[in-house]
Amino acid sequence: MIPFVDLKAQYLSIKEEIDPAVINVLESTQFVLGSEVTAFEQEFADYCQANEAIAVNTGTSALHLALLAAGIGPGDEVITVPFTFVATVAAICYTGATPVFVDIDPVSYTMDATQIEQAITPKTKAILPVHLYGQPADMEPILEIARRHGLVVIEDAAQAHRAEYKGQRVGSIGDIGCFSFYPGKNLGAYGEGGAVVTSNPEYAKTMRMLRDWGQERRYHHVLKGYNYRMDGVQGAILRVKLRHLDKWTEARRSHAAQYDKLLADSGVKTPTAMPYSHHVYHVYPVRLSNREAIQQQLNERGIQTGIHYPIPVHLQVAYADLGYKAGDFPQSELAAAEVLSLPMYPELTPTQVSTVAEGLQSVLQGVKV
Repeated sequence: MIPFVDLKAQYLSIKEEIDPAVINVLESTQFVLGSEVTAFEQEFADYCQANEAIAVNTGTSALHLALLAAGIGPGDEVITVPFTFVATVAAICYTGATPVFVDIDPVSYTMDATQIEQAITPKTKAILPVHLYGQPADMEPILEIARRHGLVVIEDAAQAHRAEYKGQRVGSIGDIGCFSFYPGKNLGAYGEGGAVVTSNPEYAKTMRMLRDWGQERRYHHVLKGYNYRMDGVQGAILRVKLRHLDKWTEARRSHAAQYDKLLADSGVKTPTAMPYSHHVYHVYPVRLSNREAIQQQLNERGIQTGIHYPIPVHLQVAYADLGYKAGDFPQSELAAAEVLSLPMYPELTPTQVSTVAEGLQSVLQGVKV
């Protein structure tokens, strides 16, 4: 079996570094925040080319705090995309604001900047592009529109650790950047985790208070805050893993290049790295019109795959109250019906990549693409 992702393989490759780091936290008893989290924050901020990082318990919390720090609340509107993990939209709703969708570009799978202006109303306060699958959104036109209309730009970089847009690390391009460290991410914790990065000191100060019950100092609650703190064990683990992220990213890019080459004449639509993008391939999605049948046959051949994401947010039952319907965002809906993610993780071997590509091509001979 070739798994879709193999977390154990990665752990075993760095076990000699991880185990002592975890034991050090246990012996220090700094279980919530603490010195390891503080050190990780500085290292991750530097890595993202930002001034500050605020470590939190999930990527969803990172998005929530970013929106709150930017002053988003009831009556406001935030422009984002429906082709994303539901947390992007949920975080907007947590603030009491209303998500307003624009469609994706069919090549990059990220926000179609040409649709933003028509979605802006007097209630619009922010734009929230998603760097989906490890590919940066086209930030230059997004920022230009935002500056012209006085809007905050919050990057959802949950799948894009180490990705770059025109040479600049994602997360540091807009006003605030949000990351997830869910275990399967390019930089994953051994549990839940997230971080917000920014070079705005006021935003950083607000988010530090909000993640820890709104405290300016212990028992002095200035804001109505939350318990969004990162635990010390995750901080220590992420510090170790951050040192390997460049190497792991290049492995992902190498696997993607091999997939590209092997599938070039297969008739399968493979991912396109945009000219402005340093793509980090959180997943490697191909487009297939008969996805379910192909996925089943690949699984029977011992090749696991994933689907990211089968139902766009505007068609999810939980968000029916937003008032959208099928056909409103055709590119998002078509992608949701066709994308199939092939195995992608740094520890894949060239032989495994070849096996996946050959298996897909073999299946395609008997199934209409």
